[in-house]
Amino acid sequence: MDNLIEQVKKFGSPRVVLVGDFMLDRYVYGEAERLSPEAPVPVLNIVRTETHAGGAGNVALAMAALGAKVSCVGLTGQDPMAEELKGMLVAAGARTTGMMKLNTYPTTVKTRYIGLAHRHPQQLLRVDAEAGADSVPENIRATLRAAVRSELGGCKMLAIEDYNKGVLNDQNTPQIIEDAQKSSCAVVVDPARIPDYRRYRGATVIVPNRPEAELASGIAITDEASLERAARQVLIAAEAQAVVIKLDKEGSYLFGKDGKGRRMPTRARSVYDVTGAGDEVLAMLAVALAEGCQLDTAVALANVAGGLEVERFGAVPIPREDVLAELLHMAGLRGGKVLSRRQLADELARRRGAGDTIVFTNGCFDLLHMGHLRYLRQARELGSCLVVAINSDASVARLKGPSRPIIGQDERAEMLGSLECVDYVTVFDEDTPEPLLKLLKPNILAKGGSTGVIVGQEIVEGYGGQVVKLDLVSGLSTTEIINRIMTTNNGGAAT
Repeated sequence: MDNLIEQVKKFGSPRVVLVGDFMLDRYVYGEAERLSPEAPVPVLNIVRTETHAGGAGNVALAMAALGAKVSCVGLTGQDPMAEELKGMLVAAGARTTGMMKLNTYPTTVKTRYIGLAHRHPQQLLRVDAEAGADSVPENIRATLRAAVRSELGGCKMLAIEDYNKGVLNDQNTPQIIEDAQKSSCAVVVDPARIPDYRRYRGATVIVPNRPEAELASGIAITDEASLERAARQVLIAAEAQAVVIKLDKEGSYLFGKDGKGRRMPTRARSVYDVTGAGDEVLAMLAVALAEGCQLDTAVALANVAGGLEVERFGAVPIPREDVLAELLHMAGLRGGKVLSRRQLADELARRRGAGDTIVFTNGCFDLLHMGHLRYLRQARELGSCLVVAINSDASVARLKGPSRPIIGQDERAEMLGSLECVDYVTVFDEDTPEPLLKLLKPNILAKGGSTGVIVGQEIVEGYGGQVVKLDLVSGLSTTEIINRIMTTNNGGAAT
């Protein structure tokens, strides 16, 4: 884990050329609370519509979020959707001089209709508007190949995102790969769902998912032996140096020309939406390899990035900072969770922008015990990000007396940070958390205990937040535990 953290910290801004099928993704959100009287289908009352870059466009945005300088080569129509897509790419910092427009080739648009009647948004239907794979003239493909070749100078990585929409075919794809090889440029391919992988011959790494690998190899993947056979067949068909088969929640399977395969596991996650996860894997693989990472390191990082993607709804590019924060979290490092208030404010702004619900609670948390654990778990269930603010040693002494705290603030913070239910910890020196609440503006302030007055309630409710009082765990408090210890040892009562 330490190696992965150091690798991400050293990431610069590698140049990557990306060629493939660029699309536009539309999301139409609406209330779906009743069925149509005309047919057994839900009625969607539209609330809002969002548009995002899709296909290779989403890969470009994912690479840019990881810090890469991306040159895009692809094809769109001469229509408003093409201008919208180009605007997104340019806004992300991608180079678009290699994007061609063709008046006989409409920009591919995938429209997803999302119902909001459930706890989480639920995709009800997807409608695709696209041209056929044979609608691109060969002279246009030749021009696209020339555009790729012109972008390869000084570049270490070519990424291919193939959806079999016409930009790439059996003739120009191996030619593009050969051009990259002549420029000493590695090639990572996310293949189309096609049976013949000779289209990608010469690729450095080919990255199919399980169904794609089964189709290309003709082997149903049911166990370890069939997984190895399928990977070997894909490797041979593509004449690649390595194959990485994406196995969803099981991580990935890496198989190289040495004939050795190994599973690359990933952390178990709550899968919210798989849209864009494969794009995120390709993006991280390309960027990590362009940065000089070994293949197994790049695959491990791709697993992390893809895992973060499935926890978000829709295709959401994962910033490099999120990957680093997740690695620190997985390593259980104190620095990954214990932040200064300024660092925490910046981090929560990012999390809030990603749609997280921020829950805040505070206390001394001296002598961490089961009452604390139950309380913190309850607080975490109220949202998707739990911040715990603890009183500094000086603040505890003013509130509890000179004999407290028993445990120093650094140790208390580190212990709380080791809990899975806690996302961030910060230390405050004031007598109350009110200054922190004014700065951080959490969505929910959670507080336990028997007090009838919750400090900070007026602040939180003043900006539209919510205050939740949690159940008191009777018989479990730091003072009671200290008194029990002192009584057992014939000591006096705690103050």
